[in-house]
Amino acid sequence: MNRSENINLKFCLFNVENLFLLFDEPPSDSVLKLDEIQWQKLSTALSDNKPLKKLHALAKVILDIHADIYMFCEVGGAESLNHFNRLFLNSEFSTCLIEGNSDRNIDVGFLIRKGLPFYFDLQTNKNHRLEVPEKLARNNAVTQLFSRDVTELRLFEKCTENPFLLCLLTHLKSTRDPHNIDPNGSLKRTAEVKGLVEIYQDLKLKNPKTPILVCGDFNGNASLQKTDPEFKIIYEVLDLKDILELAQVEKEARSTFYQVSNISLTRTEGKQIDFCFLNTEAQKHLQIPSVQVYRYKDEFGSPLPPPKTLAEKQGHPSDHYPVIFKLENLSLTKEEQKI
Repeated sequence: MNRSENINLKFCLFNVENLFLLFDEPPSDSVLKLDEIQWQKLSTALSDNKPLKKLHALAKVILDIHADIYMFCEVGGAESLNHFNRLFLNSEFSTCLIEGNSDRNIDVGFLIRKGLPFYFDLQTNKNHRLEVPEKLARNNAVTQLFSRDVTELRLFEKCTENPFLLCLLTHLKSTRDPHNIDPNGSLKRTAEVKGLVEIYQDLKLKNPKTPILVCGDFNGNASLQKTDPEFKIIYEVLDLKDILELAQVEKEARSTFYQVSNISLTRTEGKQIDFCFLNTEAQKHLQIPSVQVYRYKDEFGSPLPPPKTLAEKQGHPSDHYPVIFKLENLSLTKEEQKI
């Protein structure tokens, strides 16, 4: 196979925390010079726009990581993603997002660097029916659909039905229980994990030789150690493995989210709730040294320590940390798959 038929790709999974950029009128580049009060007045939408200072910091992180494909959670729709790409990233990417089921209008979406030698297609599973417990099904406020979505990104050279890489991106049910019927959101999240497993199994059946990624904000411990009950099915029936486990990243370096307290400076708790799982085929292409959880940096470019206070945490571009990895020697041209 010629070298031109192979490709290396850098990926980044990132919950960008309420990435809303909504405007009453099409914005010009001059809006970036406004102060925060003026910035917020550009929109009368119900959701506040992400603070201007945080947007600049977020763009700096994205440019520093320099990935080919960004997998985002908590994006305020296609409009917000398009505005962010144009105003803050010099339109370096193609945007890719389908509106999901979120009652907070936060979706999952992609930025794909322009100029890469392949095409892409995005499909939704937002109408996939879940088997939720009867106590939830009886409550009209709890639907039998995903809280957000499980979007399917297909990368292909010539035919969308013959992809060389597949990616499922999701943002599972949070721990919120506004109706006091599902403590910690566990019942709904369990149903969503089962739905995710079904979607993955169907995708793998149709594409048995294709590398597949399953990524997202899982809102719980889906790691191999002390796995939350709802995620155990991943290890029991699937061939998926977490990239941080595959790379044997030190436990203290795996945290993608820190729980902090304003009461005590000693109660900073780091946990991994953002995951990138690879199937057996994708594992063959993982560049182990590339795997890391990115740390925010100070003005001198040195990694910042974990936040000790809520104020420190709120000063970061997001309340989550990005997960980075590379896949190497992916074959763009391959034989049609036979099931």
